This record gives sequence, structure tokens and C-alpha cells, in this order.
Amino acid sequence: MISDRFQQLRLLEAALFASAEPLKLADLARLLPQGADVKGLLSELQGLYANRGVVLERSDDAWAMRTAWDLAPLLQRERVARRKLSRAAADTLAIIAYQQPMTRAEIEEVRGVALSKGTLDTLLEAGWVQPKGRRETPGRPLLWGTTPAFLDHFGLESLKDLPGMEELKAAGLLDSRPAVTALGERGLLPPADGAEEKEERLEENFAEHLQLEEPEEGQGGQA
Repeated sequence: MISDRFQQLRLLEAALFASAEPLKLADLARLLPQGADVKGLLSELQGLYANRGVVLERSDDAWAMRTAWDLAPLLQRERVARRKLSRAAADTLAIIAYQQPMTRAEIEEVRGVALSKGTLDTLLEAGWVQPKGRRETPGRPLLWGTTPAFLDHFGLESLKDLPGMEELKAAGLLDSRPAVTALGERGLLPPADGAEEKEERLEENFAEHLQLEEPEEGQGGQA
């Protein structure tokens, strides 16, 4: 059992640094000999860390090491989490890109399967699709289209730069993408212009994000 006050300070310091969550006084007391001056030790430790980059803070009955408040804004940084699109999301994105603006029902007609709410939510969160008004039909359903962020992400100057059928075949996408195949069979893909540079850009930027690892979303005919 640790009886030396300096060693007790070190133990509390280590415990607080190692914990991802604030530690209550009772939890810290269990680390020390019975009768140890836990509150006094914490106050002393708090004084030792005053005006440092990391400080000891108390919140109600819990204690935690935190970044000094005046330094926090300087340490903020954006983190980009990358993940591959599900097959349903990739299919939906391809359909919208080529035939926008489209309603949900029209997307489902091309895919041949019901569309789950989460599929469009994923594309919305990515910033690649957005509402483009409403169709002037009964119920006035929302129309969906791609965004400038979609063009930027896939290295396209405009929608006219979307690959044509021959380019998709050359990149190996047409046979493996159900939605793109459906578009091609219906004659809804633009003709290829045969530009070699455009095909290389397709392979580098477009195909990379349509190589999927996740299974089809949903069960029972929904995706």
C-alpha cells in the first residue's frame, strides 16, 4: 500500500491521465490507503497543474484532466472520416447524377427495388445530393439532384463530364454496377466522347468510390 504522500500524488495523477472519463472522489479514494487525504491531494495536484497546458478540473464530485481553456481553440482541427458507399447509396448517386432531377419513386423505378430512407440520408450527409424543388404532380414529391461538392469530389467540371457508356465499360463499372447497367440498357447514359484523359480521371476519381465492401442495405426487397 502506498503511504508516501508524494507517491499518492503520482498515483492520482496517473489514474486521472489514464481515464477517458472523469473520476469520482470515491473511485480515487479506493486507490489510496484508508484515511488518506484525497481532497487535499487533489487540491495540491490542481495547484501543481495551474497555468499549465493541461489542468485538473472538478465537475460536481468528479475530477478530470483537461486542456487549458485558453489553448483549446488552438488545438481544434478537422478530421475527415472516409468510408465506402454502400451499394444502394452508390447506385442511387449514379442514377441521380445521370437523370436529375429525379423523385424518389423515379429512382426506385430505375433500381427496381424500394429505397430506404437511410440511403438518401447518407448522400445528404456527404453533401453530394440536395433537394431541387418539387415535381408538379399529385403529392408534389421532392426532386433530387447533385451538388457542386459532388462535381468537386469526383473531379468533374460539370455534369457534361460524366462518363459515357463506353467509358464506364472501359473502367469495368458497367457490368458490376446494377444501376449504371440499368441506365445503359434504357439508353439513359450519354455517349462517350472517347477522350483518353477523361477516362483516366474516371478511373482515378469515380471508380475508386464505387468499389464497394458493404452489403446491399435493408432486407426484404428494400435498399
